[in-house]
Order: sequence, then structure tokens, then C-alpha cells
Amino acid sequence: MKKSIIKLGLLAAVLSFQTGCDTSLELDPTSVITNESFWKTEDDARGGLTSLYVKQRSLASLNLFIWGEARSEVMEWGKVSGTLDYDRYYLNTLNSVSAGPSWQTVYSAINDANLVLKYVPNISFANEANKNNILAQAYVSRAFLYFVLAKTWGEVPVRTEPVEGAEPEVIQKARSSQEQVFTLIKDDLEKANSLFSSYGFIKSRNYWSKAAVQALKADVYLWTAKRLNGGNADFQTALTACDEVAKADVSLLPNYADLFKYGNKNNKEVIMAIGNKEFEVGNNYFANLYSSRLPNEIDPTTNEIIGQTSGGMVWTVTDLVKNQFKDGDLRKAASVLDMPAPGFYPTLILKGRGTLISGVRYFTSDFVIYRYADVLLMKAEAKNGLGQDPSTEINLVRQRAYGTAYEANRFVNGNTVQNDQAILQERLLELMFEGKRWWDLVRFNKAFELVPTLEGKANQKHLEYFPISEQVLSLEPLVEQTNGY
Repeated sequence: MKKSIIKLGLLAAVLSFQTGCDTSLELDPTSVITNESFWKTEDDARGGLTSLYVKQRSLASLNLFIWGEARSEVMEWGKVSGTLDYDRYYLNTLNSVSAGPSWQTVYSAINDANLVLKYVPNISFANEANKNNILAQAYVSRAFLYFVLAKTWGEVPVRTEPVEGAEPEVIQKARSSQEQVFTLIKDDLEKANSLFSSYGFIKSRNYWSKAAVQALKADVYLWTAKRLNGGNADFQTALTACDEVAKADVSLLPNYADLFKYGNKNNKEVIMAIGNKEFEVGNNYFANLYSSRLPNEIDPTTNEIIGQTSGGMVWTVTDLVKNQFKDGDLRKAASVLDMPAPGFYPTLILKGRGTLISGVRYFTSDFVIYRYADVLLMKAEAKNGLGQDPSTEINLVRQRAYGTAYEANRFVNGNTVQNDQAILQERLLELMFEGKRWWDLVRFNKAFELVPTLEGKANQKHLEYFPISEQVLSLEPLVEQTNGY
């Protein structure tokens, strides 16, 4: 952990130099960069926050998709490349030796948030609102990161102080209860919300904002309503949070396909997206969803849609999921493309295919954390949990999805069980490949019913979570493996 702190200091120092060259020669010389010598100026604070965003972007390059979707019924082997060991996710064969991405990457980002929250309050700012914005972004980032941990592993260690030395009481922590973790998450969300002064977006929608706080809050309270017996009180809080999101400059785009056009990043439907830029970062997980070659018999129209190929097509969408699109659903053509000779060439995933520059494809689409259609469906879920009619929100999403075929696909209110089933199905078709499906299945308690590789295993509830790797267990002696693994 000491090395990560030194790296943070070096990164922040570089960022500070780049943004404040005019004053760099006035700094007192130091032989060693330490937290005490670094956290002095507004530029230092911004540098620390930038490091936090860089680590969240690193998580979004692959890990968030693996944790949030890879174990669902959506994915299967692409058959034209190797598996990269990803089959352990969609086949649900995880164990402590082959456990998937470690939580250490998440805790490294949390440590950056903790550094910001410890040191920035003591830095003088010319404008107090700028300090509050930095602190708000750190609080909501920490809430988001702990939410990822709780959904993925359940009980996890809680660290709210940065690791700056070798003290065992700081470094070594046992797993806290889910109730304790969610208490921290909810407290951080309230602090972030109070520090943001308005519903405006900061620079772009690649930064956490007040609207994004409310979207995350709705997500968190739906989870605790269904998973931690939060009941009507939590459903009501989620519903209120969804209404708060609508106070920002957000709306559904008229055309679903426009959401994923590379030149349309930061559109009005986006609430929070982790940004990527070509020549700045490497390819994200979509590179493994796009073919590295084309069949000889491809027609010109399809060839134009696909453009230059790249990637390895390690995995693709299952027929089980692809065939759930109804006739007239415009989302299918914007999400997937069946190739000629489908028995050999797998279905291409069109979301997130990046951009072409000089004949080279760069998979640098943004990873969208929240967009307005997601919030509308969360609002429908909250209303249904309270026994209210969710038709308005579901039909807003369906109107765009079906266009002229909408009337034949209008949602009609049923009982709460039927409504929940419809909402979960709508989330699948609307949000597939966006890192949501596995966590949706767990929240709705449908993983063992809808994922073929989990059928007949409903008594093995530990499978809803990821195992803790042997590496983590060896480094953290107070952490115990999840029962069942």
C-alpha cells in the first residue's frame, strides 16, 4: 500500500506542475514527496481528485462489466477466439483460486477518496464552492465504490481513513456487516448531496454531480429495500431520489441508437459516464465483443455498418437473450448485428464499438454508470414496490423502443409480481452490455431462475456473490472467505 501512496503523490505532483507552471518555481524544495508536503494547494486537491477518477476509469475498462454482467444469462463464448478464462463467469465456475478481479483495485480507489477527504478540508481555496465540489465528488465516489463492493462480495472491510503507513490497525480490517457498509454508503451520499450547490453538471457528464448522487441513491435504496429488508421506507426514498434526478438537464433521446454514437458522448440522457479518449487510454471491454475478421460473403450494407474490425470476439450475446427482442423493438438493431453464416460468425455487439481513426478502431466509448432510461425504470421499480402503478415510466421507455409499433407493445399495469417481471425484462432489453444485468438479477432475486448455469442451485445462496481470492486472503489475515466457497 505504501507504493500506491507514493504513486498518488507523484501523479498529483505532475498534475499540479502541469496546471500551475507559472508558480512551480516558487515551491519550497523537498527531497521526498509525502502526504504532508503534498496536500497544500488547490492544484494538489485537483490532482488528488484526478487520481481518483483515473482509478475509477481503470475499473470501468473491464472489471465493472465482469462484476455487473458477466455472470448473467447474457454472455457466452464467441467461438472464434479463445475464452481468456472468461468462461468461468458465464459458466459460473468461480472459486477462491479462480475468483475473478480482486477487490484490491477498488480499495486502491477508495484510498484516494479517503486521502481527498482527509486533506482537502484543510486547504485554502479562493472559492469555497470549488472545495465543496471536490469533497462532494470524493464522497459520492466512495459511496459508489463501496456499493460495487457490497453488491459483489456482500460483507466487506470498511476503511474510511487513508493507508499512509504500516500500522496493522489501519491496514488490517475484518469484513463488516452489510448493514454497516450501507450505513457508510448512505451517509456519504447525504454529505455529497449537501455539498453540491446545484443540479448543474461539472465540466461534463464524466464527473459525479448532484443528479448522479440522486441516481446512485435510488439504486442503493432499491437494493436495501429488496436485499436488506428496507421495505416501503427505502422504496419511498428511491422514488424521491428518481424525482430529484429529473430536476437536472436530463431527458430521453428520441432515437435509441443515438445513445451509443461515439460523437454523441455526454448527451442529455447521460447522468454519469466514466470517460475514455483515444490516445489517452487503452481499449475497454468492448474490444472483446467485436470481431477481428469478416466473412467473405458479407453484403455491402452490413459491411458499412460494421466498418473496420478489431478485437478478438472472446464472448458474445446468447441466443436466449437475443431472441427476447420482440418484432418492432428498435433496440435490437442498435445493440446487436447477426453476421452471415451465424453458425460460424457470432453476433456482433454494436454498443460501445468506439471509433475509427485512420483505419484503426479504438474501443474508447464511455462506460455509462447512469442514464435517464435507467432512472425511469428504477422509478417504476420503486413505485411498484409501494403498490403504485408503474405504467407511466415503463411506457416512456417503450415508446422510444418501439416507435410506430408502440401501441401494440404498451405496458398495462398488473399485480406487483407481474410488474416486477416486466420491469426486469425491460431493463434487460434496454441496458444489456452496460454492466447492469447480474446485479439486477440478484436484486430481483431471479439469478437462480433465469441463468441456465445456476438452475437447480437456489440453495447455494453464496453463489450470488464472488469468492474472495487466495491472494486477498493471504494479504488480509483478518478477512475470512465467504461461507460456501
